[in-house]
Amino acid sequence: MDHRFPIIYDRFMSLLEKGRIENIRKDLIKYADGHVLEIGAGTGLNFPYYRQVSAVEAVDPDLAMINYAFKRGKKAVPAIKFHEGRAEDLPFKNKQFDSIVATLVFCTIADPKLAIKEIERVGKPGSKVLLFEHVKSEQRWKAAFQEKITPIWKRVCGGCHLNRDTVHLIQESSIVIDSLESFRDGLFIKIVGHIPT
Repeated sequence: MDHRFPIIYDRFMSLLEKGRIENIRKDLIKYADGHVLEIGAGTGLNFPYYRQVSAVEAVDPDLAMINYAFKRGKKAVPAIKFHEGRAEDLPFKNKQFDSIVATLVFCTIADPKLAIKEIERVGKPGSKVLLFEHVKSEQRWKAAFQEKITPIWKRVCGGCHLNRDTVHLIQESSIVIDSLESFRDGLFIKIVGHIPT
């Protein structure tokens, strides 16, 4: 990925963050505790919101993103430990984490089903699964528009798929959905769930 992409992404997201997205992030991250894994940490927009946690491991496949996020990670409490890696092949042992976080990342994962299996593998029994994603609309005309522009959108926006049905993927897994909220007419969803004991 172009080394300038993290800067462009961060500036674009800062415009969205000033609206409701920032509050959704804060509300989601407050559920995280213990040893936390953040998948697709990007530029580190979640880092300031971690509070009652003992450690945070941040994974991203893009070294440019990790380097850009490093400054935010140093200021976070606790400090963030970074790993270059893919969601489909996480560099961690089985049953290692108390909380697993992914925000606006499942749209770019090449094999989201495999990534969910990895979440199930590295999460402890009872661990929290905290997701905030944009998804395929349930409204037919919006879904058709998403399908139409996704091929172009992927090329422009770092592999982002506008037409992912992430809720369905989670429902097919062993992850238990404790609460599901939708925003902006169902284009964004927030899931608080857990791995069964």
